[in-house]
Amino acid sequence: MPSTLGWFKRCVVLCLLAVLSACGTTSGGGAGGEVPAGFYRVKAGDTLYRIAKNHNQTVASLKSWNKLASNDIEVGQLLRVMPVSTATGKPASGPTPSTPVNTATPQPRSSIALIWPHSGPILGKYAPPRNKGIDISGKEGDPVLAAADGKVVYAGDGIRAYGHMVIVRHSGDYLTTYAHNQQLLVAEGAQVKQGQAIAKMGKTGTDTVKLHFEVRYKGQPVNPIGPLPDR
Repeated sequence: MPSTLGWFKRCVVLCLLAVLSACGTTSGGGAGGEVPAGFYRVKAGDTLYRIAKNHNQTVASLKSWNKLASNDIEVGQLLRVMPVSTATGKPASGPTPSTPVNTATPQPRSSIALIWPHSGPILGKYAPPRNKGIDISGKEGDPVLAAADGKVVYAGDGIRAYGHMVIVRHSGDYLTTYAHNQQLLVAEGAQVKQGQAIAKMGKTGTDTVKLHFEVRYKGQPVNPIGPLPDR
C-alpha cells in the first residue's frame, strides 16, 4: 500500500504538471460539499487567473467579489465566479456591454529582469509547442543560477521528461523552470537570490548534458530571450 508521503508527492507532481502544460479544463464541484450556483470550489493546481478565464471573468472581478487582497487561493476555498445578479437569475441593474473573450496567450504587462542561468551556448531555441523554453549547453556539474529573486515552489524529479527540476516563482506572475539537472541544491520553500546556484547541470530525463530553461507568465510559456540580457 503506498505511503502517505508517496501519495502527497504524486499530488504535488500532478499539480505542477498542470502548471507546466498550461492546459486542461476546470469544472465546478469537488470536495467540501455542494457548490452553490455562481460559485466554484478551488481544486489542486488551480490559479486565480485560470479560474477567471474558464468562467469568462477577469481576475480583478474575482478579487472584488471575493474580497481577496492578493491572487493567493487555497484548495477547497469557495469563490464567487458570477455576479450576484447573474447567479440568482435577477436582471442586472443596467445594460452590460458584451466583451469578447480573449483566448490568446496572455502577454506580460510588466517585464522581469533576468540573468542567464548559465553562460553556455544555446542548443535549442524557443519554438512552441515543441520547445517551450531554450536549451543551454554546458558541462555536467556546472552551476545553474537562479535567473531572479524568488521562492522555490518545486524541487524534484516527479515529471520524467524534465528530470531533476527546480521551479522558482517570482513577482509579477512569473515562473522560471530549470530542468535536466544532475543535482538540486535548494529545497521547496526556499527563498533564492538572483545569481544563486540552485542546481548542478546534468542530463536527467534526456540524453545530452544541458539546461532546459523556461519562463512562464501566468502559466503560459514566453520566449526567455526577451527578458534575458543581450550576450
